[in-house]
Amino acid sequence: MKRIYIIRHCKAEGQEENANLTSEGYNQAMMLRDYFENVKIDKIISSHYVRAVQSVEPLAESKEMDIIKDARLAEKILSTENYPDWMEKLKMSFQDSSLTFLGGESSDVALCRISSVLEEVINSSEEDVILVTHGAIMSLLLNSMDEGFGFEQWQTLSNPDIYLVEVLEGERTFKRIWK
Repeated sequence: MKRIYIIRHCKAEGQEENANLTSEGYNQAMMLRDYFENVKIDKIISSHYVRAVQSVEPLAESKEMDIIKDARLAEKILSTENYPDWMEKLKMSFQDSSLTFLGGESSDVALCRISSVLEEVINSSEEDVILVTHGAIMSLLLNSMDEGFGFEQWQTLSNPDIYLVEVLEGERTFKRIWK
């Protein structure tokens, strides 16, 4: 049995790549550390975004592990434009996975990125792996395993959030484990 914990980062000051966690986010990072205190973890892989790395630094320190930064876990780029109706555009990108906006990437392209990380983890020798990522791309990955997980489910994600993907004999299942 392979267990892959997909974590959405803690609360942050913004959406840009170098946004730090808020004070609440730092407290949440400590809660993540405590949550995994007695859980076997073989590897931690994180988006290179500052908020993602900061979300698991306390956990990595407590387990004396390195955080492997992987840009493929970065958030889906909706657009380089600042659209006032960005939420509607994001919803549209869930409905049409090939849709792209100016300077952005399609859901298909973003899913390909994160799926390649998941496949590498599944094919690795490690059994218990944490992937730290972002809400939209996490939702795309979960949607690839269950088409019922879409825009509406993305809207219900919390910061942080944790989904456990279990892989047994090629069968993949997932469930939310963060309360």
